[in-house]
Amino acid sequence: MTLFTLRRGNAPLILSMPHAGTEIPEELSGIFVSDWLARKDADWHLPQLYAFAETLDATIIAAKISRSVIDLNRDPSGASLYPGQATTGLCPTESFDGEPLYASAVPNEMEIARRRKLYFAPYHAALTVEIARLRGMHESIVLYDCHSIRSEIRRLFPGQLPNFNIGTNDGKSCGVRVAARVVQACEASGLSYVLNGRFKGGWITRHYGNPAQGVHAIQMELAMRGYMEEPATPTPENWPTTLKTPAPVLPVLQAIMKGFCP
Repeated sequence: MTLFTLRRGNAPLILSMPHAGTEIPEELSGIFVSDWLARKDADWHLPQLYAFAETLDATIIAAKISRSVIDLNRDPSGASLYPGQATTGLCPTESFDGEPLYASAVPNEMEIARRRKLYFAPYHAALTVEIARLRGMHESIVLYDCHSIRSEIRRLFPGQLPNFNIGTNDGKSCGVRVAARVVQACEASGLSYVLNGRFKGGWITRHYGNPAQGVHAIQMELAMRGYMEEPATPTPENWPTTLKTPAPVLPVLQAIMKGFCP
């Protein structure tokens, strides 16, 4: 099966979409409570939402495989990115809402290692190659990690999430000026935003971000209400919904991307 799509560009910008996938490998068919539950927490419609970045000649890598199989934005060692807070692991066993994902046995260490080799490693090998390629062309580049999540998930955070959740690992993964461009675009929109709030950036942002070496990594976690309708309780009958046209957050995203592609 195709693990990810890759569109190579020459602009100093990479868009990474590690949670865009919904596919479940044939050999794992039937192990989940349901395929719908295994796809429920996908970052829905992000390739379509960010499709405009192709006109900026950005490089875009988007996962095809479901995050329930393996989470491409988690520490491969299994260490938690948010110690003490509710989160999901490298091979999640529960949904964001705490629902068990597996119909029977959860993945053991051998199975997790197998999935790392088959599904995790190829995505990150490709991402590493693209970072090196573009750094060979530009003094510095931006790795923009695209994410989205339902606006209200009580198990993960209180209340309603801001529209834009910008993560820079508390300033360690990208330079101040890069973060400021994103903040300014969000602020000008009048929509809600936060810098390094509940989501400070996942493993991709933290692992690849190295401002001193010209790699500025930043995560954008969108609240889904900014581009799709959100039912109070997602069910197989009402979730996912379609992409809003036009999406309220789209002009902001376009302004951010254009700022990275002079």
